[in-house]
Amino acid sequence: MRKTDSAHDVPAAGTTDGLGGTVALEVNSPVDAPIEAQKKEFVGRSPGQLAWLRLKRDRTAAVSAITLAILGAIALLAPLIGKLRGMSPTQPFTDKLNDFAMPLGYAGGMNSTHWLGLEPGNGRDIMMQLVYGMRTSLLIAFASAIVASTIGVLIGILAGYARGWLDTAINWVIDLTLAFPFLIFALAVIPIVEDRFFGARDAIPASFRVGLIIATFAMFSWTYTARLVRGQVITLREREFVEAARAAGAGTWHILFRQLLPNIWAPILVTLSLNVPAFITTEAALAFVNIGVIEPTPDLGRMIFNSIAYVASDPYYTLWPGLTIFILVLAFNLLGDSLRDALDPKSTR
Repeated sequence: MRKTDSAHDVPAAGTTDGLGGTVALEVNSPVDAPIEAQKKEFVGRSPGQLAWLRLKRDRTAAVSAITLAILGAIALLAPLIGKLRGMSPTQPFTDKLNDFAMPLGYAGGMNSTHWLGLEPGNGRDIMMQLVYGMRTSLLIAFASAIVASTIGVLIGILAGYARGWLDTAINWVIDLTLAFPFLIFALAVIPIVEDRFFGARDAIPASFRVGLIIATFAMFSWTYTARLVRGQVITLREREFVEAARAAGAGTWHILFRQLLPNIWAPILVTLSLNVPAFITTEAALAFVNIGVIEPTPDLGRMIFNSIAYVASDPYYTLWPGLTIFILVLAFNLLGDSLRDALDPKSTR
């Protein structure tokens, strides 16, 4: 008689058969297959991977990201587009204007050469102005957002971790900065700084005005990020992993930037994504009151400022830059909201 497994009545592995040979048998329980399938099905994912999966499933985020990618590519490829079309953003086409300096033809002079028409008064191509104007607006918005977020993160993480007089002093500076009205301060500061470096007859470089606008934005916009980061650090500074780092002999800078900062990157990223559209509209507002980017640098806000005198006779001149700003700001805001929901699923409940 052959030996069998008492539990399942299955011949044991390595038992001999009737001819004296060995029988190699695999003893596998029927329950093992589902367990192995479950192990392959459930794969551990990090919080960043989970947020990326939620973001990819969001149709609003996908449409917004595709829209911004197309507009960003157009802005980056502005010189190439100018070469392919054989024109520059400052090139005048006065021969296609009538005696009243208005574009010839219908809808602001739209034709096969000038797809969006011409600017009244100087005859510049509106499409080239839009392409280069987007590049200027996006450059100012992204640079301002990065500088403001960097300053806000550094000050906020220091204020949140510190105690006593340093935290009080930083909070006092934040409250003082928030008390200043930005637009009035910009109206006063930008002309004063320009007069300090340039005379009345000097030509102000466009790069100087762009840098001055970025510095003004960063000077007033770091406070929101600083307050957010400070609040997050206050809730984390007494957690167990921070105490463990202190007990292991970690220094202050290691705790701030290697322990605390990686745990608050999500709200910082959301704030950065929402600051960009705010800076686009603010830069357009500065150009609208004629203290933004100066000629001959193309700019969306200045196009709207220049079109005020032609709203009744040529509304398309106002339509195209206004529509471009609207699409940019809407896409950035929708992407920022989707990013916030992906990083914090509880916000949708």
